[in-house]
Amino acid sequence: MTILVFITALLAAMAIGMPIAYALLICGVALMVQLAMFDPQILAQNLVGGTDSFTLLAVPFFMLAGEVMNAGGLSKRIVALALTLVGHVRGGLGYVAIIAACVLSALSGSAVADAAALGALLVPMMVKAGHDKARSAGLVASASVIGPIIPPSIAFILFGVTANLSISKLFMAGIAPGLMIGMGLAVAWWLMVRKEQIELRPRASGAERLKALRESLWALGLPVIIIFGLKFGLFTPTEAAVVAAVYSIFVATCIYSELGLSQLYAVFVSSAKVTSVVIFLVATALVSAWLITIADLPGQVIELLSPFMDSPKLLMLAIMILVVIVGTAMDMAPTILILAPVLVPVVQAAGIDPIYFGVLFIINNSIGLVTPPVGTVLNVVAGVSRLNMETVIRGVTPFMVAQLVVLGLMIAFPELVTWPAAWLGR
Repeated sequence: MTILVFITALLAAMAIGMPIAYALLICGVALMVQLAMFDPQILAQNLVGGTDSFTLLAVPFFMLAGEVMNAGGLSKRIVALALTLVGHVRGGLGYVAIIAACVLSALSGSAVADAAALGALLVPMMVKAGHDKARSAGLVASASVIGPIIPPSIAFILFGVTANLSISKLFMAGIAPGLMIGMGLAVAWWLMVRKEQIELRPRASGAERLKALRESLWALGLPVIIIFGLKFGLFTPTEAAVVAAVYSIFVATCIYSELGLSQLYAVFVSSAKVTSVVIFLVATALVSAWLITIADLPGQVIELLSPFMDSPKLLMLAIMILVVIVGTAMDMAPTILILAPVLVPVVQAAGIDPIYFGVLFIINNSIGLVTPPVGTVLNVVAGVSRLNMETVIRGVTPFMVAQLVVLGLMIAFPELVTWPAAWLGR
């Protein structure tokens, strides 16, 4: 009965057009009434207490770093470097998009930030070179979702806070799977562009490559600092976010000199607006998460999934199919905040490593960013590349299939995730 109340209240609130954050509050109230413990004071205390977290301070700083990255010229130089390395091969601009997405993901941790940067820079270039515009936009959108997988990742921060797991371990465990998703996209792109009649770019000279490398070194230094610092315990994920923000501002204003004081103010305001939405969503979700624990919803879900509990791979497959379906109708942040407190106890009861589950859960949610009709990244790429949504959806479909194939391999062979995670987490 409690599960029915939880789902009905949430879906009913969403069905009448209520924002997700308020829908989660209504869901919390419904659960309190069901449990005969409704008290506005307890509700308010949990709402305020949900944001009282040192770890969550990482979110605004990573948001700020992503905004500065796009406005301050860091993204542009990463793309320029990738162009000099592989821009001359057949389909080279597609490989540039994939390489740039992997590098940019280590700067911003946000798929939306990466999609905005890559969509504006690369889609027009790819269309001009003769690539199909739908395919070009689809590849850029699909590559952008690597952003929440390779650290630093805002999605891993939200998952770690909600599920009470080590964010540093999640960060380290996300590196190899993120690169595997990139390789899957590269294979799919290679298969599709083999017979295309496209204009090949001239091969960059050694001097041009050296110049691009020299100009991008400051941008490339940020992911190295963050990953090195996290691996060797020099700073926490929250401190890493502060380092990322300060470093990106320093590079954009003092080294590249592309961000003035007036622009910097606009960047701060923009990142503050996005952060306020995310943090309020977290606060309301943690109210529901507390009540989920009180009502023992995970225990009830375990009973429902009992036929799968003896087969971890089958259980993972069932959960991943569920998350794919949810991802078509809900954005990443609310999906994480609603499902993580319910599903993590379930997978732990089945003997599944919660860090491994967290990585696959975030990969699945990332793919959800390019699944219609709600796919946030689809909307961003369509906007910055000036294409209609139908065109982008048509182009993204084969790449989404490639991503799901890689996800399926990780379900079938957990070692693809657990072995690199164990090595990187030493």
